[in-house]
Amino acid sequence: MDKPFTDKIEAPDVAKMSAEYQDLLKRILAIQADCEIGGPHLYVRNILPTAPTKVDQLIVARTAAEEADHYRKVARLAGEVGLDLSYILSRPNQERYVNAFRGTITSWEAFAVFGFLIDRVGRYQLEEFIGCSFAPLDRILPDVIVEELAHIEYGQNKTAEFAARGGESQEKIQRVVNAWYPKALDMFGNSTSRRSERYRHWGIKRRTNTQAREEYIREVNPLIEAMGLTVPDPNAGREFV
Repeated sequence: MDKPFTDKIEAPDVAKMSAEYQDLLKRILAIQADCEIGGPHLYVRNILPTAPTKVDQLIVARTAAEEADHYRKVARLAGEVGLDLSYILSRPNQERYVNAFRGTITSWEAFAVFGFLIDRVGRYQLEEFIGCSFAPLDRILPDVIVEELAHIEYGQNKTAEFAARGGESQEKIQRVVNAWYPKALDMFGNSTSRRSERYRHWGIKRRTNTQAREEYIREVNPLIEAMGLTVPDPNAGREFV
């Protein structure tokens, strides 16, 4: 990679940047906003009314509200650089940018694993922007990441609960992990992506897709094993490698 861009850019200065920088920044803001609001669109309708306890119901509602607020924060930044992302609010699930957000979550096992695996990828994606060249995005990260950590913890604890019950419950949660694990790995994108290198050149991201995915695998695999579950084949059912 050539010498990276290290300046800090405020919203009014984005229009002065190269077309490539503007295109990459607007693309990443659109994808991030889409993922933030895409989660609630997956699970609220089916999971919120079927919560096993009032506390679980409250947590689902709070999670959805926080994700909607994350969308609002990112969409506001996009608006400041001339990008209107309001259309994302009514976008059908099947048209989401990222495959993991296309569909519907209908079981509590799937909701748990979504928090455990997919929200964890979301944390990785947010961490890419820490210290990034677009200063307004860097500034919103601390509060957003803290809330994402709570979503991950809840999903991890619920996944562990299902696994700890053994028998049919453990078998079912294993199947759900098998289904979501390749989607989580795919969220990091193509290992040979040229766009990934340009994000790094412009100081928008810190790691290559491969680096981030490998760090994720090193973190999550021991957690799966600690639950008494089997780590799925990392090459099975993948869209991007």
